[in-house]
Amino acid sequence: MRILIINPNTTASMTATIADSAHRVAGRETEIVAVTSSMGPVSIEGYYDEVFAIPGLLKEIAIGEREGIDAVVIACFDDTGLDAARALADVPVIGICEAAVSATAFIAQKFTVVTTMERSRLPLEHLVHRYGMSSRCKVRAADIPVLSLEDPNSNARDRLRSEIALALKEDRAEAIVLGCAGMADLTAELRAEFGVPVVDGVAAAVKQAESLVTLGLSTAKRGAYATPISKPYRGMLEVFEPGRLTGS
Repeated sequence: MRILIINPNTTASMTATIADSAHRVAGRETEIVAVTSSMGPVSIEGYYDEVFAIPGLLKEIAIGEREGIDAVVIACFDDTGLDAARALADVPVIGICEAAVSATAFIAQKFTVVTTMERSRLPLEHLVHRYGMSSRCKVRAADIPVLSLEDPNSNARDRLRSEIALALKEDRAEAIVLGCAGMADLTAELRAEFGVPVVDGVAAAVKQAESLVTLGLSTAKRGAYATPISKPYRGMLEVFEPGRLTGS
């Protein structure tokens, strides 16, 4: 089984963190193929960044399907381009936000997503609502830039810990969901420190992808995720014309 994990931003060091998390939980028969998007923003912080991360994401999915991958994980907690990716791909496509909140619902009645920037909080609240978890899940932001998590001289990790402490006290959270793929390397450390389940969306998505492949399931191709209709695309987006991108 080959699972393609796409970091839809263009920061390779974050891809390395994501890949490490995936390898730790993947089954012995699972090959993890972790790639960094070749175009777009260095981090995804809000709606504007998200839009320009989607073309590079779709390009990597098209390449992956041609190379025979069995499932795709989108390693951004905004579930960047998830619906478009499912329309493009035949294989299962998992977003790490959906994977994380659905997994956490099995083990906790009340839980909190702790994400990075305040501008990302409301989009994640919308996702939590979409996934049917609004009554059980709150979203908090530590208001730290995504890339500051990789800077040993920043106080980003301390601010993340402070926000988790507030979630446990004020939200009465029974579990914490890490709301950024760049936090994946902190999972075990935070579990030990706070004594509650801490869920990393990358790991959750890998295990769900493995399950779907094992069950022989693929993305439905009628209705919402039907293959895109062939039509001309013009200008800079010509390369993304349905059929041309996939080579079909």
